[in-house]
Amino acid sequence: MQANFDGGLDPYFAAARIVADSGGSRVTEFTADGERWTAKLYYQESGVVHPGDRTPQGTPWEFDTIREYRIAVDRHGDEDPTGQQGFNAHIRPRWQGMKVERDDGTRFELDIPDSITEGVNVRLDGSNVDARRYLPLLRKAARALDLNPDHFADPHDSSSVRDAERYVRLDKDASGPVHARDGPIVQLAHVLENDREGYRKLVQNDETERGENLPGFYHTVTLGPERVTEVFPSHSVPKEVKHYFALDAADRDDNDPLAHPKLGASYQVSRWDGKIGVSDDALAQLETELDETVHAVLDEAGMTMTADVDGDDPGNSDGTYVVDPYFPAENGEHAEPPELNLTQIRNEQEHIVVRELTATGGLSPVQEEIFGSLVTDGGTVSPADIAEEHGRHVGSVRRALREIDELVDRKYGEVALKSNYIAEMVHEAVQEAREAERTMADAAGQALLAAERGLDEATSALQTWLAAHDVETDSRREAVEKIRLGEVGDKPASGTFNRYPRVVSELRDALKRWTDAGRDAAGFRQAVVTWTYAESRGKRQQTVADLLG
Repeated sequence: MQANFDGGLDPYFAAARIVADSGGSRVTEFTADGERWTAKLYYQESGVVHPGDRTPQGTPWEFDTIREYRIAVDRHGDEDPTGQQGFNAHIRPRWQGMKVERDDGTRFELDIPDSITEGVNVRLDGSNVDARRYLPLLRKAARALDLNPDHFADPHDSSSVRDAERYVRLDKDASGPVHARDGPIVQLAHVLENDREGYRKLVQNDETERGENLPGFYHTVTLGPERVTEVFPSHSVPKEVKHYFALDAADRDDNDPLAHPKLGASYQVSRWDGKIGVSDDALAQLETELDETVHAVLDEAGMTMTADVDGDDPGNSDGTYVVDPYFPAENGEHAEPPELNLTQIRNEQEHIVVRELTATGGLSPVQEEIFGSLVTDGGTVSPADIAEEHGRHVGSVRRALREIDELVDRKYGEVALKSNYIAEMVHEAVQEAREAERTMADAAGQALLAAERGLDEATSALQTWLAAHDVETDSRREAVEKIRLGEVGDKPASGTFNRYPRVVSELRDALKRWTDAGRDAAGFRQAVVTWTYAESRGKRQQTVADLLG
């Protein structure tokens, strides 16, 4: 986090005096909440341009060089053998008109909040410490170092969080559903609206930096605030959800926690213009959003939310979670995780596709070409590009686009599909339409062939029907294995005596054709029938025997 403190440069001058009096650094210990901590005050060189004898505000400057000061606050080694619990507080002077020199010698004026005339900026970076403890621990460390803790008591309103993550450690043999191709990380990017407004990015890397294959090595999805709100209406901050291993995970024994991956949710400050303050309430809200995101992803992946783990063995797992020195995998109290709205979003998009295709009576040749280009080119092309690719007039392409407006996003002279999920559905619909055309052509061909061969009328009618419905028969053509009826109209009302009247009527007609051609009825009744209804893309399936009784 970045904590700004106005009211002058006294904290900076005090740190400088202590370092000078201590020969360059000072080390001490203190206790907080019954825990032992160490604190070390030291300095580093600075890129701030020397102000001369006085700052622009008139404060005397008595140092020949400018230094910046750091306080390293760490859990005592006796209580933290791993040495990964702590933070570093980087103390830097601030005044209006301050200039900084880059490594290449160029200079620029630092942007300081207008309400801060002079003060200090304290950047706090750490791990495995509750963010709400940073400033209280800093004040205790300052007191132990003979630095007035009141200097860090009242952060300026411009203070903000720059990064934060909450995680669980999963057993590598159980975490597959999280990073799977149909898992929540992929689906968060796959189903959501396109990137014209807001931000969304998916990364899937199963190869370590040494070229070894490690499934789930680094899988992330990053969502800007607009995309986050689509999934979690009560959330606002941009986040990255990630499943990732340590760089050397493949070299570690399975009993080592670092051989197993983390599932984390992290705050992405660069993805919005807003900010999270450093008050306890603001930090608690951020923690809640990150925790809820992790819990929701676990829930969507079908992972258990409870753990029965022996905390004495860092590598012991109940099959889902792995204990590490900072993740005890203890059962705690938390609210029911919010459901990812992926199913709702998916259903809404399915409804749009079905409604659009039904309203237009299917896709025109120009619209099929448009979708073919969008799917092939990754989803973003211009109408002119589509027209040129298929030899169409650009006006024809624009008219076709207007008729499918809810399936595509048209802005700034470019066309994009609403989402990858819509792209798949439309692509499937186009393929099914083309398959239907091929099937009907086959049926017509079968009828002509039967006439040419002089087959009797019953056999000709049967072969035409079989071709029209893409029927699969065994090698001797004495039995039917599969019948694909396709779309059979609207679904009848529930509770009616005959739930599938159109299906049954079609099959009775087909069975008559089968027996009229001298075939055994038993060879037809064993077939499996599939069909869909106009308002639903989900397929129904039963045997002919079950349907006809």
